[in-house]
Amino acid sequence: MQGVNRVTLETAREVLARTPEATEIDLLACDLNGILRGKRVPSASLDKIFSEGMKFPRSVLCLDIWGHDVLANGLVWECGDGDGVCLPCGPGLLPMPWSPRPRLQMLTMMSNVDGSPFAADSRQVLSRVVERFAARGLTPVVASELEFYLMEGDSAGKGQPRPPAAPKSGYRLCGPHVYSMEELDEFDAVLTAIRDACDALGLPSDTIIVENGPGQFEVNLHHVADPVLAADHAVLLRRAVRAVARRMGFQATFMAKPYGDAAGSGLHLHCSVLDRTGRNIFDDGTPAGSALLRQAVAGTLALMPESMLVFAPNLNSYRRFQPESHTPKTASWGYENRTSAIRIPAGDGKGRRLEHRPAGADANPYLTIAAMLAGVLHGLEAGLEAPPPAEGDAHDQTGRRLPITWADAIRAFREGTILTTYLGEPLMRAFGECKVQERDVLGRRVTDVEYDTYLGCL
Repeated sequence: MQGVNRVTLETAREVLARTPEATEIDLLACDLNGILRGKRVPSASLDKIFSEGMKFPRSVLCLDIWGHDVLANGLVWECGDGDGVCLPCGPGLLPMPWSPRPRLQMLTMMSNVDGSPFAADSRQVLSRVVERFAARGLTPVVASELEFYLMEGDSAGKGQPRPPAAPKSGYRLCGPHVYSMEELDEFDAVLTAIRDACDALGLPSDTIIVENGPGQFEVNLHHVADPVLAADHAVLLRRAVRAVARRMGFQATFMAKPYGDAAGSGLHLHCSVLDRTGRNIFDDGTPAGSALLRQAVAGTLALMPESMLVFAPNLNSYRRFQPESHTPKTASWGYENRTSAIRIPAGDGKGRRLEHRPAGADANPYLTIAAMLAGVLHGLEAGLEAPPPAEGDAHDQTGRRLPITWADAIRAFREGTILTTYLGEPLMRAFGECKVQERDVLGRRVTDVEYDTYLGCL
């Protein structure tokens, strides 16, 4: 399938020949939490990387958020914690423009040692969903919008986020400055460096805007007719943003809600579907879009409750779902309606698409796109009919309430029956157990606010 393994040894050799000063390569694999793990190897090992791959335990891609084994996932004691093989994939051998020493990087995807796909690798899971579209002669077209915060450079070390001072004039950021051109100018150096990094990596970056929170920005990526590559782009963008910010004295975070009283950060996805002739099946020449568009909407709404743990994977994720916010709380849809979970943007019919809005910026892009596409395909395969579109505030209208607490989302994920048929039982088990372990560990932690509130008076 196009996009699963785009890179070849020949093209990688060409890149290495053009950058002989790069003596090391970062080999990267995305775990279930969206964290990149891997190894740094000598560039002289390039041929070996393609012939033998990068080996490490399959359980490494299924660690919890702290990097601990998840013993209940069946990948450690039950099967001897065996190795997987990660082979190069995706856009190929790429630069690391933020590195003080010239280095290259390359995405990999894990298979079992017998060459079969490792079914709990999130990239493999997305690839399988896309293959199901291909079997029907369909090609999803996907783009992502990623929001993030820039903070003072020592925020992570001190354990508290702090908005940065404006680099040029020195004023401390406060309040929403959404779409502020002045703030873009203030942060011109770091934002330009992020744009330059995108260009160096071949990421199809589009607009960069100031968002609602203090120090919050958004980078949009162009649509590509390859959802796996679109997810590669999102993963590489997150690495680039964090690395560039660190190099320039800031801390960047894709945490869903770093400030309790400021806007959360989302991962909004845009999706259309092409048939064998390249025609957008969501377009029928009218502003309402085709019946197939409404079937796709119906499928995404049907799978949304049991997919919420994918879209909002962490304890902090659920702080986005607050009253009077644009984060959706119901499985709803509407035309040009940002209060709904699925928005149908206005515009040219050839670009008719749906915008998927529940996911946070902390979600794994491969799994998020896979779950969204599973909903689209479910709607098309079952010929589902969408409910009437929401008008006005979708939060106040009758629609299926989403599980907007972590416990409810874990329960819906584990009790659901449809999502498993698309993502597979190994992934569902590994991801579900990963989140249960994270919830249980955090449930035993007594927070500072509890001490501040109760210790002195009870």
